[in-house]
Parts: sequence; structure tokens; C-alpha cells
Amino acid sequence: MLLTLDVGNTNTVLGFFRGTELVAHWRLTTARDQTVDEYGILTRELFTLAGIDPSSVSGVIISSVVPPLNSTLEEMSERYFRVKALFIEPGVKTGMPILYDNPQEVGADRIVNAVAAFTKYGGPCIVVDFGTAINFDVVSARGEYMGGVLAPGIGISAEALFSRAARLFRVEIKDPGKIIGTNTMQSLQSGLYYGYADMVDGIVTRIKGVIGEAARVIATGGQAPLIARASKHIEIIDEFLTLEGLRIVWERNQTAKRTSTGSHEKGPVPLSAAKERKTRS
Repeated sequence: MLLTLDVGNTNTVLGFFRGTELVAHWRLTTARDQTVDEYGILTRELFTLAGIDPSSVSGVIISSVVPPLNSTLEEMSERYFRVKALFIEPGVKTGMPILYDNPQEVGADRIVNAVAAFTKYGGPCIVVDFGTAINFDVVSARGEYMGGVLAPGIGISAEALFSRAARLFRVEIKDPGKIIGTNTMQSLQSGLYYGYADMVDGIVTRIKGVIGEAARVIATGGQAPLIARASKHIEIIDEFLTLEGLRIVWERNQTAKRTSTGSHEKGPVPLSAAKERKTRS
């Protein structure tokens, strides 16, 4: 059984896979100050509430864009699940060539999304991930990560506007039902909702001008369903694209490990077993 963690700047999404089936998932606020024990106890409690035996976890894979949390999550995996976590980082087998000038600059979540999108939907394709930032990630017809576009997310743009304009107030980000607002709330909602929908479509139009109109557009992230309703290009909403990508990368690394060692052992070696083997050798 596999535990996947997608650690973003705002939210952390956990998924529990039994084989290829996503059995349970949770979305939490990313808490940079939580301790190893706080993360471990919370995760095990979520498992208990979902009727999952924590001892059934045989692997942990983590995509993180918050480096200060990595050591905490690594220790949490070892202490509470008795396995060494696999992080998406240089050296991990993804099966996807990275055409970025410096591949190490690409966020782990972007690579994982690209892998999942190409595996599930083929290429060329464009992934639009609505998070703290809005990421546009482009995959060629041959399954190469070509690069992408980064833009401020809706939430942080709205907060910047509210904090800098004394007479404007926070509003729910939603479709106001009309482009021309007749009060301040509707005007703000119109600017945020239609402004971002058209920004997404404008960028996708330009990307398609480079890679071809046949490119499929897949959206993921918390606000994907909202913006997709007004988008001319988004055709697929895949809520768990990142978690699926983590599962796929995990399987590829286990296959590579078995091939290189000639072993048929599945999943990681538990810490206790690893120490025992080291002692014997």
C-alpha cells in the first residue's frame, strides 16, 4: 500500500493507494512549523478515521515544493510507517526527458503532473494546475517535458488587491453571472473570475500556436472546476492528477530497482529489515 504526499505552498494533499486504486485522500493546510510527531499522529489519525491500518503502508512518496518540510516528512515516514520516503528529486526515475535549461529548477509537482497527464491522456498536452501559482506545463507528442508558464494564483492576486486598495473588500471568488458588475462585489468577482479564465485561455492559445491545436488541456488543483466552466480550452478536469503521477513514478522506480538488483521484491525495504541485512553483511 502506498502513501502519497503532494506538499504545496498552501495545501498538502495526501492519498492512499491500494494498487492503482485511490482508496482515500485528504487536503490539509501546509503547516511549516508542525513537528515530526504532529505530522505523524495526524496522518495516522486520518488513516484510523478512514478505516485504514497504518501498518499496511509499504511505501511513501513525496512531492514537495517546501524544502524546509522535507526533513520533517522524511523522519515522519521512518518513525511512523517504518519506511524510507522517496522524494521527487534529481536521480529519481520519471521516464520523462526534461528539456528545461536547468532540469533542477522544475518543481517536483510540475514533473509529476506532466508524467501523469502524458501517461493517462497522451501527448502533446498542456497541464494547468491551479494552486498558489498557476502552472502551465507542456508535454510533447514524444513525452518530453518541454517547459511551461508560471503565473500568480487567483488567491494571492486577490489578496494583493484587497490589501493595497483601502476601499475594496474580500469577496468570494466565483462566477458573478455577468461581465458588467452593477455593484462593487460583482465588479470584483467579474474581474477575478473572467480575468483569470481569459488569462488561462490566452496563454493556452499561445502554447497551442507552438505545439499544435491538437494538444489536450488538462486542469487540476483546487480552483480547476471553477475556472474550467468559463474556459474555451480546458477539456479535462483531473482532481487527483498529482497523486496519480506520484503513484506512477513510484511504480517506475520500483520496477527499475527490481531490474537493477534482479530482485522480485516489491516496495521499499522496511527500516528494520534494512538494518538487519546491513548487520549480516
